Amino acid sequence: MLPLMLIAVGGLVTLGMILFAFAGPSAQKATNRRLIAVRERHSTSAEGAMEAQMRRITGRNQTKADKAAMRLLPNTAELQKRLNMTGKTWTVGQYGMVTLALAIVVTLILALRGLPFLLALFLGLAIGAGLPHMLVSRAIKKRVARFTAKFPDAIELLVRGLRSGLPISETMSVVGSEVEGPVGEEFRSVSDKMKIGRSMEVALQETADRLGTPEFQFFVITIAIQRETGGNLAETLQNLASVLRSRMQMKLKIRAMSSESKASAYIIGALPFIVFALLWTINGAYMAKFFVDPRLIVIGIGGLLWMSMGAFIMAKMVSFEI
Repeated sequence: MLPLMLIAVGGLVTLGMILFAFAGPSAQKATNRRLIAVRERHSTSAEGAMEAQMRRITGRNQTKADKAAMRLLPNTAELQKRLNMTGKTWTVGQYGMVTLALAIVVTLILALRGLPFLLALFLGLAIGAGLPHMLVSRAIKKRVARFTAKFPDAIELLVRGLRSGLPISETMSVVGSEVEGPVGEEFRSVSDKMKIGRSMEVALQETADRLGTPEFQFFVITIAIQRETGGNLAETLQNLASVLRSRMQMKLKIRAMSSESKASAYIIGALPFIVFALLWTINGAYMAKFFVDPRLIVIGIGGLLWMSMGAFIMAKMVSFEI
């Protein structure tokens, strides 16, 4: 009876936290926000318009869940930066709630399956902290890949605008409105920051720091050098677009050549864990000795260390700087 009660309580707590984390705003709060937005839109005060523009660029205010997560989670500034890099509306509070929910659920399931409580707690914390981190990293990687694929086209659009006589600031606004996806979002952000008084160099550098891609950093350096020394910016950006296309083609070639080695490494590395999970499912009492016998514990730790060393070496062998 007690295990069923623990499962029920854990499930209800987890469901409540997930609903609280991902629930939308209440109707009353949404109505108040719309009224404030309308009031600011028609405000004649320059300070009110500037404040509204800053809120639109920097995002919505922090919620209570965000403030609680800021106090509990380590290095929240870097975490918020990573969440912003995904291009989604995820907040630190939602991230913390999902992490806590996963840790509780995994710990309860493993403990009820017969695993020692301390080991179940350790695995629950590891999965609760690791899985959201992996999902955020995957979202960042996908968005950066989409940005990199479209970025040369955006530079060529900039080149055409410059050759037609438009200033660089106006051309960036055109790119932000014409190009879809992450490229358009980032250029719109740069244009909005320049409209509220930020210099172009500062706005571009903030975007480069958030994206963390060398391609955009090349673009920022090119703009900065041209504004300092002069020259034909359109021709310089055209050469940069050609270099970025060649760089992307080389990356695709390297990925194709190393795909077989990566697939083999994934299969070989996952096989021991898959076999362990299958044996645990078939005969949990037999595999439970693995966490009791000191000899098996030492052998398991040694095997994990050797596998980690092998995975690290293989990852370095197929990693190339371009």
